Amino acid sequence: MFVDGVRTPFGRSGPKGLYAETRADDLVVRVIRELMRRNPGLPPERVDEVAIAATTQIGDQGLTIGRSAAVLAGLPKTVPGYAVDRMCAGAMTAVTNVAGGVAFGAYDVAIAGGVEHMGRHPMGEGVDPNPRFLSESLVDGSALIMGMTAENLHDRYPDITKERADAYAVASQEKVAKAYANGRIQPDLVPMAARKAAEGWGLATEDEPPRPGTTMEGLAGLKTPFRAHGRVTAGNAAGLNDGATGCVIAAADVAAELGLTAKMRLVSYAFAGVDPEVMGVGPIPSTERALRLAGLGIGDIGLIEINEAFAVQVLAFLGHFGIADDDPRVNPYGGAIAFGHPLASSGVRLMTQLARQFGERPDVRYGITTMCVGMGMGGTVIWENPAWEGAK
Repeated sequence: MFVDGVRTPFGRSGPKGLYAETRADDLVVRVIRELMRRNPGLPPERVDEVAIAATTQIGDQGLTIGRSAAVLAGLPKTVPGYAVDRMCAGAMTAVTNVAGGVAFGAYDVAIAGGVEHMGRHPMGEGVDPNPRFLSESLVDGSALIMGMTAENLHDRYPDITKERADAYAVASQEKVAKAYANGRIQPDLVPMAARKAAEGWGLATEDEPPRPGTTMEGLAGLKTPFRAHGRVTAGNAAGLNDGATGCVIAAADVAAELGLTAKMRLVSYAFAGVDPEVMGVGPIPSTERALRLAGLGIGDIGLIEINEAFAVQVLAFLGHFGIADDDPRVNPYGGAIAFGHPLASSGVRLMTQLARQFGERPDVRYGITTMCVGMGMGGTVIWENPAWEGAK
């Protein structure tokens, strides 16, 4: 069961961003402490595992960050922890890993999440791709540049024009602005103290990346950095961001024993591989497999939280399943094009938003969280709403 989830506000990466001088592990520590504060019925010693994901496991995102963050957060030293890497789906994988442990009976309660400080650790820092990838034509050179894979998707789906991608991006910004205005986002944000030498201490209380008021006209003039006369821009893609997420996963009977309110029940999950050159189609086969494992069809899914790495990737997914670009089931609060996408942390942001929507929508029984993953993968988790009115 998904008991609770929180996240730091997401920041823009770079020297002027919210967390330019804040350590990545301190972001995780703040999330763990907030989860424990919000769930006083959970004794710290009952946490059986801490799984934290990071794509760039170096510096303050290294040192087996699940264990090191647990110690820094003040959990008993008897609580173990480990690090996870599945690039963008790191936090999602951390959740499915510990959930599998709960289902097997190895754990009663676990904390799972992710962090990425792309300002301190740019994507690809320290990596050394094997030359055989290219020399043996295992992948096309574009596979290692995420923006190029998005341009490749536009080539594969010519009906997904730049104008459609921009329109989707504008809608995402509008939905995020509306969700903030209606107080839908703030309850799951943990304020984060951040210090800059030149400015002193400040308090991050809301996401930095959203750009309310974004227009089609404004997006039309943006540069296409990955291809001359291309279709992928900074406006119809997620940016470079910093942030951390975390959640509590527990067995249903243990949650009841401790007085913890379960917000979602994990039904099934799946990961799938695709050609790395078009990694954005990854959520299609992973969702098909997760649906098959659950004995469900896409028509059974009442809410869809899909990570917006690129607008074209979302539109390809929706087109495959016959879902309209503006279907209200899809990212009702907006998505990563506005919120930002701190790589390994994003999977739990999707879950936290879906959990909140479940609480507001007792008419919806099933929802999914899904995302594309670098190097050609997709991940999907299907969740059931405990508040579903049909269960009463």
